[in-house]
Amino acid sequence: MKIEFEPSWKFRSAPVAPLLVPLLDAIQRSGSLAAAARAVGYSYRHVWNLLGDWNRRMGQPLVELEQGRGARLTPLAVKLLELDERARTRLAPHLAELMREFEHELHGEASALPRLNLHASHDLALERLPELAEDTLALELQFHGSVESLEALARGECDLAGFHVAEQWQTPEILQRLEPGSQKLIGLALRDQGLIVARGNPTGIQGLRDLLRPGLRFVNRQRGSGTRLVIDQLLARAGMEGIGITGYAREEFTHVAVAAAVASGKADVGFGIRAAAAQQELGFIPLVNERYLLACAADRLESPELKKFLALLRGKPFKAVLTALAGYDNAITGRVMEVEEGLAGPRPARVAARS
Repeated sequence: MKIEFEPSWKFRSAPVAPLLVPLLDAIQRSGSLAAAARAVGYSYRHVWNLLGDWNRRMGQPLVELEQGRGARLTPLAVKLLELDERARTRLAPHLAELMREFEHELHGEASALPRLNLHASHDLALERLPELAEDTLALELQFHGSVESLEALARGECDLAGFHVAEQWQTPEILQRLEPGSQKLIGLALRDQGLIVARGNPTGIQGLRDLLRPGLRFVNRQRGSGTRLVIDQLLARAGMEGIGITGYAREEFTHVAVAAAVASGKADVGFGIRAAAAQQELGFIPLVNERYLLACAADRLESPELKKFLALLRGKPFKAVLTALAGYDNAITGRVMEVEEGLAGPRPARVAARS
């Protein structure tokens, strides 16, 4: 029996239905209220009534339903999911310790699953791994920035650190936190990053220089994230500075939140992965190819938990997750590499117009 402790939300002293957050997450993944209802195991009528109730309580809608276009989360619902994820991330170490104590009392130490603590930059594929691990591996995933994750690995606070680097150049902030020889890299995926724009690109954005247009509103990622490092390096290579971009100081903590800001009209353009743009049916202008990698101590690769983790990455279920995400490629998925090999990108740079 698997034991879990779950935090919960309250709104004006009223408990939020436990179904609401999983339902919103399912809608975000599927883009359909009917499909989301099936995913959470309730009838369409039940989830429709649930959303209606919470729309009234919040005083604004959580989901937009469009004839022939399915369902889409509003920025408020996206923010709720983001805050829920951040709360779980911060509470995860404490809840995991409580879970270990209880499982030890219930089953004894021998029956406990191998555990792996992963600190990583946010990624849509990576967030699916804990549910795929199920009964084979207790994977404790916490999302942090790339730099923060690598620093946690150096301090011994996690077993794996997830980060991403552009294939077109080296990133000093990442390089100085890696230890060739004593560390190995595991490939997660290749993916595209670029400018996320409104559906149909009504403002005619073609590249980075357009971010300097008066009145054009940009939404950024938080400082310390791998994506922030990439956009800052792109700007520097183009001879640009963030100070000249309206909205450069506005920060979001996930790719999905950036896409939601554009989808809601609160921003005209953001920077993030193609998959986040595709989820919201937005336009996307590719600027850089990148590798998402996981760093670990070389001497841990033969441990039971790392072997199970590698089997998970190489399995068909996770490959199916990658296939379903726009802009992802599994060419390096599950491959163990030296640091130098992992950072060397084989594909030619793809340059966007007016970049």
